[in-house]
Amino acid sequence: MGDMHHHGGAGGMAAAGPAALILAVLLAAAGCHLLAVRRVRRRNPARGWSRWRSASFLGGLCLLAIALLPPLSSAAHADFRGHMAQHMLVGMYAPTALVLAAPVTLLLRALPAARARTLSALLHSGPVGVLTRPAVALALSTGSLAVLYFTPVYNAAMGHPLGHWLMLAHFLASGCLFAHAVAGPDPAPARPGVRARLVYLGVAIAAHALIAQAMYGGFYVDIRAPVEQVRQGAEIMYYGGDIAELLLAGALMATWRPERRPGTVPRPGGLGATATAGD
Repeated sequence: MGDMHHHGGAGGMAAAGPAALILAVLLAAAGCHLLAVRRVRRRNPARGWSRWRSASFLGGLCLLAIALLPPLSSAAHADFRGHMAQHMLVGMYAPTALVLAAPVTLLLRALPAARARTLSALLHSGPVGVLTRPAVALALSTGSLAVLYFTPVYNAAMGHPLGHWLMLAHFLASGCLFAHAVAGPDPAPARPGVRARLVYLGVAIAAHALIAQAMYGGFYVDIRAPVEQVRQGAEIMYYGGDIAELLLAGALMATWRPERRPGTVPRPGGLGATATAGD
């Protein structure tokens, strides 16, 4: 693992400072969500908006608050185990909760028609379509971990407050992209079928496990922290990542519907029974 040493100090104190700003941003996001829900319910009282989706969004914001505010934010600078716990919350658990809230659908329904059409056109544009493909989202979320922990990138990021915040922003954005590509309820024109998405999720699970095992064994990692902290951080990544990805798999399977073959119609006799059209 190279020369391990405990890191933190001034960089950690500087990064832990803007707690009030973080709290204000999270509260503003919660307020905007509730205002959008109110507008949607006023426009269409019969249809309304799911309370479960609102609970999911607000729960995701709570997870971000736990990760980005003291005491965990302070621990993340002084202890690699704290960093890994923060990584799991910001990069995996919070994105799943936020994405399952269908924020894009809520925004489209809350905006005036002209702005909703503009946003819809943007979401259907080429660059957005590329970013939301599962393969690209997988590379940005899981693939980037190898670059982070097996090169000097992690140490450089932790050495400066701005680098640390950029790293957290990447965790959140890439985590949301992957959760959206795999199991998001919002529309995604480039999203493949359920079987293909399960394959991508399986690749993510395997990659997380390999990175965590390599980290635990000290193979090629470049992390300036005590060996025992790195090993325990690897355990957090291994088990915490598995739980997060199983939750994502559950969300994906909850959206699954049997695909009808061409020329068949459902038969009332059961879930799997079909009859050829014209029987």
